[in-house]
Amino acid sequence: MLHKFRYFFTLTVLLCCSFSAIAVTVKDAQGEFTINTTPKRVVALEYSFVDSLANVGVSPVGVADDNDKTRILQSVRNKINDWKSVGTRSQPSLEAIAELKPDLIIADQNRHSAVYEELKKIAPTLLLKSRKETYQDNLVSAQTIADVVGKSQEMQARIKQHKEKMAEIAKSLPKVHATIGISRETSFLITTNKSYTGSLLEALGFTVDKPLNTKDDANNPAGLEQLATSNPDWLIIVHYRDESIAKKWATEPLWQALTAVQKNQVINVNDAALWTRSRGLDAAENIAETLQKTMTK
Repeated sequence: MLHKFRYFFTLTVLLCCSFSAIAVTVKDAQGEFTINTTPKRVVALEYSFVDSLANVGVSPVGVADDNDKTRILQSVRNKINDWKSVGTRSQPSLEAIAELKPDLIIADQNRHSAVYEELKKIAPTLLLKSRKETYQDNLVSAQTIADVVGKSQEMQARIKQHKEKMAEIAKSLPKVHATIGISRETSFLITTNKSYTGSLLEALGFTVDKPLNTKDDANNPAGLEQLATSNPDWLIIVHYRDESIAKKWATEPLWQALTAVQKNQVINVNDAALWTRSRGLDAAENIAETLQKTMTK
């Protein structure tokens, strides 16, 4: 009888330890987030979350991909299985999410706080920065996501590899003032060191524009005069539309006087998905490699 009691007592302790080992608590935008089982059916409501999942071998069952799967970087798509679209990042379909029966939803603090309570009714919801995160913020979020899906060590190793790769690329890049400008039909934005891409450039050793208005502005609205005042050594222009205001400026004398123009150090890119929407380990490495290829010819 005593032997049986010891057996059942030991089994109970082992089961309790097993369950406690599965439970994970992390910090998110709501404070603390606890999940008691390792999620198997994850819905990601931002591109950066897909990047993080892909880098530890987890395929989301649903993604807010703006109804266009090609908006997810090819290198990220190559690492995961196909998924079901749950609509746009700005207004994901709660019905489509619920149909997938997820056991974890990863949502963006900026876009999805208003529907957080509704999302929680569907599945445990991890609320993190994405839309307004910096490069360093993203590394923290990537590790948090990995911790929650039971891939903590895998992400630690991946981030270590990532930092080594970025440091190696940074050695080859000039340590000068570089500006990323987002050019639309009638407007131009200079990204600051509070944006994802701006903070990424800063991490690579470039001097980057600071916010002009509030301390956390990711972008400074600019005309040609403001761009001339910034006057970077390298100018990366992301043409958001075919009809881009920067193309119209190209004939202006003030444009011709820009240091980057005179030194033939203007990089024109049309991949808005990479340069303005994507954030994550793959996104950062793709951007860094593009800069390395262009600036070190």
